[in-house]
Amino acid sequence: MKNIVVIGAGTMGNGIAHTFAQNGFKVELVDVSEEALQKGLKTIAANLDRIVAKGNLTEDQKAETLGNISSFTSLENCSKNTDLIVEAATENLDLKLKIFKQMDDFAPENCILATNTSSISITKIAAATSRPEKVIGMHFMNPVPVMKLVEIIKGYSTSKETFDQTFAMSKTLGKVPVEVNDYPGFVANRILMPMINEAIETLYNGVAGVEEIDTVMKLGMAHPMGPLQLADFIGLDVCLAIMNVMYDGFKNPKYAPNPLLVNMVMAGKKGVKSGEGFYDYSESRKAEKVAKMFAK
Repeated sequence: MKNIVVIGAGTMGNGIAHTFAQNGFKVELVDVSEEALQKGLKTIAANLDRIVAKGNLTEDQKAETLGNISSFTSLENCSKNTDLIVEAATENLDLKLKIFKQMDDFAPENCILATNTSSISITKIAAATSRPEKVIGMHFMNPVPVMKLVEIIKGYSTSKETFDQTFAMSKTLGKVPVEVNDYPGFVANRILMPMINEAIETLYNGVAGVEEIDTVMKLGMAHPMGPLQLADFIGLDVCLAIMNVMYDGFKNPKYAPNPLLVNMVMAGKKGVKSGEGFYDYSESRKAEKVAKMFAK
């Protein structure tokens, strides 16, 4: 497999496109928004510059990586000679089902259809297509170019050939693929999200403040980032969507999202992407931090 289509130019989509392109694949990046495409390509270029600055990539390799990526605002404009399509749209079932129907209509018969969903049933997504044996989950971690793990999730009808091809290809990206079965939240988020939700519950109940909770988990449990800060980086709306998928799937109160998380998302406080979550990421806050640095 050498020809890849990635649908969605957001954080995960541009990271997936970057990773494939840097490893020699021809990538067609698709998003309905031209603005999103340009922002995604700019992000890829900036991330490549960081790798070059660290001495892990040459300028020629950077140019080759960028040359491997083309962008389109419609799937229909992509090459018909596609081996793999990876959907990396918002964590919304209805949207994913719509996109997979389009992927199924567009793609050649032998093309594998993959989703980067972090929690939604692969079996349910596959049912929207005429080739459920060719549908599989590829759950990359953020930031994609850096993080080694890929959860490879088999749906009920995913064929052994599809799984083996996807598993082997993930290794060519320098990733460590892990086989996972199709249950809500898979492994990563089934364990991570209840921890994040419990940290929010702890804050909600007034046990400790935001920084105090994160400090306990960083210094006491050797986590590189506290759960509340991690939630901000993931996106509180994404955390809420995943918790809802698990709550609906398991019908277990332990997966019910905390009211504080629900209210913050409704208020538009989604974390880094909105400029504010459990922490303040606004420009004024950044300026304040710079001023404090110089004051010292």
